[in-house]
This record gives sequence, structure tokens and C-alpha cells, in this order.
Amino acid sequence: MEIRSERQLNPVADDLSALVAVTRPILAGLLHSIGEEFLVAHGGREGLRLGDLGRVRKANDGDAGVAFEYAVHDAVMNGDAVVTERVADALSQCRITHGDPKSILFAIEKTGSKQLIDTARDLVTDDSSILSGTVGRPAKLKPRLNQLAAAFHRPDTRLALPYSIQGLWKADLFLGSSDQDRWVGTSIRINGKLEAARGLRIAIVPVGTVRTDRIYTDDQRRLVVCPLPHDYSFMQKFHEGLRIVQALVAKDFRELTPAELPNPIHREVARIYAERRDFAIPEVLAATNAFAQPELLMPSQETVSTDLLDSDVEPQTSTMIGPVPRTVTED
Repeated sequence: MEIRSERQLNPVADDLSALVAVTRPILAGLLHSIGEEFLVAHGGREGLRLGDLGRVRKANDGDAGVAFEYAVHDAVMNGDAVVTERVADALSQCRITHGDPKSILFAIEKTGSKQLIDTARDLVTDDSSILSGTVGRPAKLKPRLNQLAAAFHRPDTRLALPYSIQGLWKADLFLGSSDQDRWVGTSIRINGKLEAARGLRIAIVPVGTVRTDRIYTDDQRRLVVCPLPHDYSFMQKFHEGLRIVQALVAKDFRELTPAELPNPIHREVARIYAERRDFAIPEVLAATNAFAQPELLMPSQETVSTDLLDSDVEPQTSTMIGPVPRTVTED
């Protein structure tokens, strides 16, 4: 799988230019997720018109996702000092106290495909246990992965999960230690809105979206809340940018109505692209650079390993766009 990381260099300046800056790499990611064989009739990757992107993308098995959880996963696996220190403190409150923090990124697609992304397969062993915060023998992670995927798609299968982890299908990733082989379900909440679910133990939120910057336990939801010093405004803009692109793709990049995009600034960003729907996508990306906030993003590309779990369904997502926010430092 290709990961197209978009690392934040500077704070968000204004909504419109920031939204243009983040929608451009999302569009580029969609373009690069389409197989070459589907582009021949359109003049190749350099010739595909913006207005045809939605139709061509729907007609082939390529797809692109925006994964906010990748920023946390990447920071943990690469030993980012600020993030791993906070994550280690949160894990200690879940009785995981030994070894460097690790992350398992488990992706479930709407088609039913299940795969580990950028995750060493040996992290998930026969002895890997899920700590749910309840009394009793911890459930084993490996044999439950297929059940979690089924629960994600079919609500009627959730009762088949052990009571202590019936909400674990909501986990965005698993954090833990390979030394202890213990893991906890973790949710990424970029807006700071916490959600309780049986089996979830840690909630990662950006600093400033909850009542304190310190790691604390939300007793009502049975969550260890771990604020990370990430720029919330940047993550929010990527979330809004994704919605704009999704709306444009659905309408083949024609101008959108207030019902489709209620926010006037969002519609203005959409209009910038709708006016250029008859031009080749590389031309559009070059032209819209003038409207984008300069030096907001530093793009990079890498190919990471994927490990397809037991499934008869091949994954459709070939490209993942990973927004990586800057660390906010105190003055």
C-alpha cells in the first residue's frame, strides 16, 4: 500500500486557503489509486479530466482513504518522543508497564477485507491479550480479529463477542507492548468527543479538545484519555477537506448546492474545482496551487507492508493519505 503522508509545517492561516491546500493532496491520492489500465481511454494519468475522476474511480477497484489514526500509529512505531512518552503513561494506567509502546493498525474495509497496515505480523501472536479493564481472563486478540471485522459490518454478530469486548470493533488501532504481549483498544477522536464502548480503554484526542492537557481517567466512560499536543485545527481542516472532495466526486465535480455543502466557504472551495472540471487533473492541481496556503504541508510517499488476514475479499484501498499534524509547543 502507498502511504502519502502530508506533514504539517505551519499553523492554519485562513479557512479557504487551508482547505484548498488539503483538498489538493486528497485529489492527487484518488488519482494515483486508479490502476493504469483504467486510465488508457482517458489519456493516462496525465490526461484524466477532473470531471471524469468520480466515474472512473467508481468503475475500478482502486480507492484511497484518509486515515487520521495513521499519524498516531506512525509516531508510536517511529519512536516520536513526545507521543510515545504520553502513550506509555496512558498504557501504564491500563497495567501495561514494560517495554516500548507499539501500535497495531488494523483496517477493515466496507467490502469485508481485513488487513494489518504497516504492522509487523509478529506483533499479533497466539498469546496476544486484550485488556478490557474488567475482572476475568483477558480475551485473545488474534482469534478475535475476524469477529471484530464481522461486528463492524453486521450489528447482529456483536453479541457473539465476549461481553467485555463487545464494543471493541470501534477501535481505530491497538496500542500495547510486545514485551508483555498485551494490547488495548484505542479510539482516535480528533474532535475530542469521547465515546464509551466495551473493550475500548484509551481515547487519543488533540490537546485543547478536552478539559485538561493531562492524561486522566474518565470513570463514566471507563476510558484513559490521552491528549496529544497535535494541532487540532489542521486535523479538522483535513476532515472538512475530505467531505468536500467526497461531495464533489459524487456530483462529478459539478457545482454543489447549499443542501449538499451548507458551509459557504466549503462551497467556494468546491467551486474552485467545479470551474475546472473540464481540465486534466494535473493541470487543475498546478493551477489551484495559487489558492492554497503556502508551506502548510510537506508531502512524502512511501510503500508500506500490508498483511491480509483470513478473508475471501481482496482489499480495495491501494492508497492511504495520512495527515500528520505538527506538535504544538507551549510558549
